[in-house]
Amino acid sequence: MPTIHLTTFIAAPADRVFDLCRSIELHRKSMAHTGEEAIAGTTNGLIGLDETVTWKAKHLLKIRILKSKIVSMARPLSFTDEMVSGDFKSLRHEHHFKRIDNGTLLIDLFHFETPYGGLGKLVNQLFLTRYMKNLLETRNGMIKDYAETEKWKFILD
Repeated sequence: MPTIHLTTFIAAPADRVFDLCRSIELHRKSMAHTGEEAIAGTTNGLIGLDETVTWKAKHLLKIRILKSKIVSMARPLSFTDEMVSGDFKSLRHEHHFKRIDNGTLLIDLFHFETPYGGLGKLVNQLFLTRYMKNLLETRNGMIKDYAETEKWKFILD
């Protein structure tokens, strides 16, 4: 099962970064290039423990629907979401927030497994892992931009 491990430094308090990562609106903005929209469950505001969101977006030339659920949360240290239904065999995204002197380290552990056995593993190696990493980096870049400027107030206030 591939795991993507990203660490992003954000010059902002952990509480702010934690909430921005749970924002449906900011997620939608960061994935605008895919036409991503929340179509069921928690469709705006901040998603919380035991809540679900169903996303619809165009990825890899196809409209895809993925439902995920927040399965654990320890504010402002971590939260984890898991796929309930979608194209993956399994998907688990751990979000960790480490307070440091000048800001927060956002640590993503993104575990996913594709169906189709050996063919799925080949697709992961050739393309999908890089594609998913790029999506996470794009999202984290927007979280960083909002957290480090006054933009966060438009999302969290």
